[in-house]
Parts: sequence; structure tokens; C-alpha cells
Amino acid sequence: MKFVIALYAPAHSPASRRALRFAEAVLAGGHEIVRLFLYQDGVHSASGNIVAAQDEFDVAGQWSQFVQTHSLDGVVCIAAGLRRGVLNEQEARRHGKPAANLAPGWELSGLGQLHEAAQQADRLVCFGGQ
Repeated sequence: MKFVIALYAPAHSPASRRALRFAEAVLAGGHEIVRLFLYQDGVHSASGNIVAAQDEFDVAGQWSQFVQTHSLDGVVCIAAGLRRGVLNEQEARRHGKPAANLAPGWELSGLGQLHEAAQQADRLVCFGGQ
């Protein structure tokens, strides 16, 4: 079975951790993740500047590692990312910002990427939101 996972909740939320555990279970079950899509406050999980307290689970860091380890298509909504200060090098230069902070494994792209992936998958599973 092919899955698209969309995360709308920030990195420090229980929904983000549940989404990560679900994604791990999908792959462990022999299924495929077509795309991981971060939207709304979910884009914070792609920030390379998040620092978890020593006694907390680093969900953002785990997401980045998970995407890289499994060579997954990790997409951050560019509009939501820019609005929340999650920038790659190109966008940081374009907007005159001092630094990029997009974590390894993620790429900025449009909301159309979620729609396209949903057309290719059997299931779209969303976590978080309002």
C-alpha cells in the first residue's frame, strides 16, 4: 500500500511524534511512503534550528534523520515555510535573510505536491491541524 503523510502540527506536539511513529510503522510493514508533506505549523519540523531540551525527544531531528535514512520525498510547503521562517539557501538570499535553516532531507515546494502525491497513493493520512 502507498501512503502520503501530511503533518500540520508543530515539532514539539504529540501529533508530530505520532506521525513519525506511524511513518516508521508504514515502512516496517512493507508499505511505501510516496511523500511526507509538512504544512501549516508542521513546517517547523523541517527547521534545522530547533533545539530540544536534554530530557525531551528531538522530534524535528528524528524527522530529518528518518527522511534521509529512507531516502524519502520530504516536502515542506514553501508558503507556510516562508511565513514561519523555514528557509533554504535560495529563499534566504532572495528575501535578504541572514541564514537558511532548512534541515537536511527536506525541500521547499508548493502545495500542489500534496495533491499530486495524493493522486499516486492509496491513502492520505494527516496529523495535527486545527
